[in-house]
Amino acid sequence: MAENEKNFDEEISPDEFADDDIVTLLSATGEEIDFVEIAGIAHKGNFYAILQPVELLEGMADDEALVFKVSRGPDGEDKFEIELDDAIIDAVFAEYNRLLDSIENNDEE
Repeated sequence: MAENEKNFDEEISPDEFADDDIVTLLSATGEEIDFVEIAGIAHKGNFYAILQPVELLEGMADDEALVFKVSRGPDGEDKFEIELDDAIIDAVFAEYNRLLDSIENNDEE
């Protein structure tokens, strides 16, 4: 597993998501890559998106996703930058798992 990838519990299918849950980003080579948005997480004053490619990248397992830092570009568009800092990636996934556990515990009550 690459540094910027983490496992998450549920396998997803892009067919389960509406079009507004798909984010299209450009790779460094200009290739368009579609991602399913798993979650948006606030962490230390920044906003991060957990995204999984619709067509998994080489070497990715079905239960892996990537973390992107999201900011506003000068034109008001969202700007996605892949996060490479392991501490931030771990914190984002820890918060995601905490929120997921909280939702599941509320559903059980």
